[in-house]
Amino acid sequence: MKTTSFVALAIAGIMATGAAQARELRLAPAAPPAHPAHYMYEHFAENLKEISGGAITGTIMGPEVVSLPQMKDALQTGLAEVGNTLPLYFPADMEVTGIAGDLALAGRNPHAMAMAMTEFGMTCEPCQAEFKKLGMVFLGAGSSNVYNLITTKPVRTAEDLKGLRLRTGGAPYSRWAENFGATPVNMGVGDQFEAISQGTIDGTMASKVDLLSYRLIDIAKYVTLIPIGTYHVTSNFTVGLSTWQGMSPEEREQVGMAAARANFDLTDRWAFQLPAKADEALAGSSIEVIEPDPAFLEASEAFAREDVASRTEMSGEQAVYFGELVEKWTAIAEDVGDDPDALAARIKEELWSKIDFATYGL
Repeated sequence: MKTTSFVALAIAGIMATGAAQARELRLAPAAPPAHPAHYMYEHFAENLKEISGGAITGTIMGPEVVSLPQMKDALQTGLAEVGNTLPLYFPADMEVTGIAGDLALAGRNPHAMAMAMTEFGMTCEPCQAEFKKLGMVFLGAGSSNVYNLITTKPVRTAEDLKGLRLRTGGAPYSRWAENFGATPVNMGVGDQFEAISQGTIDGTMASKVDLLSYRLIDIAKYVTLIPIGTYHVTSNFTVGLSTWQGMSPEEREQVGMAAARANFDLTDRWAFQLPAKADEALAGSSIEVIEPDPAFLEASEAFAREDVASRTEMSGEQAVYFGELVEKWTAIAEDVGDDPDALAARIKEELWSKIDFATYGL
């Protein structure tokens, strides 16, 4: 009996020691629960716990603790250990990584853009150097759906764009608007509701999801289904370098594999699930959904091709590389389809299986 009791106590002690060594990471999606980024982080935490057998878990912090503009500092100080970073928020620090953002008008397939950005960030040496200099490790990207026009005035033809003031999501969108005689207005996405309702702007170049997430459905009158581009320069799971250095290669791989699957949860939510909900809401509203005039569509697509080509020539080698990745992953996405599990399996085979977690990011 004494021997049995001693063995039981010893086992309990070992289990307690193992539990004490379980690692809980501070996770910062920098978004409220309704946002696709928070949804993605919930799945990441679940994946991480499952893959690590409970040895690594995560606690999600709200945007009131760490916001998107604060992410760089939060990861550098250790306030957040894994965070949702948008490189375009830090253009001076992430110039090469941001090249992919200047090619936004290439975006037509959200999953393809997300996978191209993931491979770009993981294999582009200057991009890796930018992350390392900032004390960060890149573990993949996601993408929005293709942006359309949400306006208070009807836009059926290119001529209808002339004179409109449109909120822009970045330089490529500004160039698109200016090409058709509209005036781009730079403002935060959270300010567009007030600006449209007050008549300061006539609409926005944005995801249909903004109809719900920013309540534009209450003030918009028209949605024109002209494909403009995607927002894909994301670093969904950016690990603080000190946190990464403190992990074993096995732990890094577990975090990487959790990210590899959860990256697709952002794109699936942002580009497929929520747009479907927006379409349902549109069907029950008085907003007119406009199919663009064929000549307008052709002119828009022609400008997108010209813009991508000119920006690629201007930005050089890394822009060419990103364009090649877009072609590669577009073909793969068209072959595989939109199923997140199937896509995750494919990118693990094509990309993640070749990563050496003993050296990656260090």
